[in-house]
Amino acid sequence: MKYIHIIVVIAAMLNLSIGDAQQTPASKQSTTIAITGATAHIGNGNVIENSVIIFKDGKLTAVSKTSESTTDLTEMNVIDASGKHVYPGFIVPNSTLGLVEIDAVRATDDDSELGSWNPHIRSLIAYNAESKVVESMRPNGVLLAQITPRSGRISGISSIVQLDAWNWEDAVVKEDDGIHMNWPNSFTRGRWWLGEDPGMKVNTDYDDQVTEVERWFSNTKAYNAGKKTPKHLPYEATAGVLDGTKTLFIHVDDEKGITDAVNFTTSQKLKSVVIVGGYEAHKVVGLLKKNNIPVLLQRVHSRPDQSDDDYDMPFKLAKLLTDKGIIVGLETSGQMERMNSRNLPFYAGTTVAHGLTKEQALQLITQNTAKILGIDNIYGTLEVGKSATLFVSEGDALDMRTNQLTHAFIDGRSLSLETHQTELWKRYSKKLETED
Repeated sequence: MKYIHIIVVIAAMLNLSIGDAQQTPASKQSTTIAITGATAHIGNGNVIENSVIIFKDGKLTAVSKTSESTTDLTEMNVIDASGKHVYPGFIVPNSTLGLVEIDAVRATDDDSELGSWNPHIRSLIAYNAESKVVESMRPNGVLLAQITPRSGRISGISSIVQLDAWNWEDAVVKEDDGIHMNWPNSFTRGRWWLGEDPGMKVNTDYDDQVTEVERWFSNTKAYNAGKKTPKHLPYEATAGVLDGTKTLFIHVDDEKGITDAVNFTTSQKLKSVVIVGGYEAHKVVGLLKKNNIPVLLQRVHSRPDQSDDDYDMPFKLAKLLTDKGIIVGLETSGQMERMNSRNLPFYAGTTVAHGLTKEQALQLITQNTAKILGIDNIYGTLEVGKSATLFVSEGDALDMRTNQLTHAFIDGRSLSLETHQTELWKRYSKKLETED
């Protein structure tokens, strides 16, 4: 009886795990697909009404008006999307998707490493492709993400993944794309738990912390220019930033910090730099533009940082920077950042209400972000030769009321749009129908 009991328990656990499993990743595209009749939002500011979009073997082979197409669709799998909209897959940068499942459960939290200087720590190998949080991104059109580590002065190396995979090896789109550094804060909050005033105060250690960053890069340059003995993994990992093969993502918000960070990168002759957060970037647009530095802007749905800021400052920052010629992308870090990543299109929609056009707002989460991450040769727009990573929506994908996906594809593979959330919605909808 004891063994029968054990077998029953194991069977129950297997049944539970299978029932809760991630949707099976889609198979490789086997037939040519044509989407006809939809309004195609290219992602570069252009729109094609009554379009025909054809893709084969995961690549776009035609994007044009139906009236201009002479291609025979007879042997293709044709999706009639009349009255609907087609968009390139949305891209969420600076994300911890797949690194943390439940914040309160330490065993599921793998987004940071001990220590302050960790440029050799790779987030990619910790990425959980079967995360239920990752699965919930796809029904809103978020199909690509930059998986980014946290903590320390240098957090580690990010990688870019597509969000329908068996494992991290299958998911990777661009491996080890950049190193992330948290610039020192010029202001700090008092440690209330030690009896200090919890308000903001000048960080008296700021200059020393900046000097420490400068010393780190000087030592890194000396190491990589020498015999590299004894082996120093953090210095060696930073070499990509020095030669321009990796981007340095500097997380900084305040005016002084941004100014000092840009001047630092100039003095170090770093070739590829991105500001992440950039709350006061609008105050130093001249410096950013002069040095050709783009900004991944902090979460739009935030409160103003300062008491004398405009109440709508977080909402209109994207327009302030875009109007000055800065390449802007949107990121979603902050409180409940993984769950909020699915709201990326609605953050872009908010920028429309505060000055940008819908196509400009779309660029913030497609073409612009692809450029910033260095994947715009493959993703970010609906153009011939690029990846067929796109989706069909019943209406405006930047509006939560009409963002209703009917089809989604990553590299031409037709995705399931079911998640544990949609299953629960259907389950409890039936309950309400029964009660009625």
